Amino acid sequence: MIRPPKRECSGRMEPGEDLVVAGYMGQKGTRELIRVFEKELSQWFSKRFLQEAVTEVQPDIASHLQKLMELGATETEPAGEGGIFKAIWDLSGAYRIGLTFFPRKIPVRQSTIEICERCGCNPYRLFCENCLVLAAENGGQIVEACADLGIPAAVIGHVEKGSVRKIRHGEETGYLERPGEDELYRVTKAGIFSDTL
Repeated sequence: MIRPPKRECSGRMEPGEDLVVAGYMGQKGTRELIRVFEKELSQWFSKRFLQEAVTEVQPDIASHLQKLMELGATETEPAGEGGIFKAIWDLSGAYRIGLTFFPRKIPVRQSTIEICERCGCNPYRLFCENCLVLAAENGGQIVEACADLGIPAAVIGHVEKGSVRKIRHGEETGYLERPGEDELYRVTKAGIFSDTL
């Protein structure tokens, strides 16, 4: 039995299209990790570093969505709870179509990487905001337009026939797993620093 899409498909997503991410992944989760574990994190990071990670902002992507659609974006999926991997999973699942992507091409701030490493969480499964996954006929145009608007963006892969969601790490290929609990919830419930301090 074929299940209906999880959400209404308002655009289109076809094999051969580029997969683009606009906006930094994991920023909302990073700010929350700092809020919850500021005392512990301050033992490794300066006050200035943590403050900049909290206050760093980028232009609002949603306000420029119409322009991106006019430039060839055919469908979008906002990244939120569950992180960028969940947004990619959901977009692919809505159209029952496959894709291949390179996680290391996804825009991310260095502060997110370092804080996630210290907290032992996966930045790809960390709460996002102001971040979109897009299918586009010409991803390069979308990236250029975002650069002009001050929005970080990158072509991270492409849409394919079938239903397999492939992850590429150099020459190695893995497969995207079904989304689970957001890393933010997992690490805050676990009290990650309680046994080490």
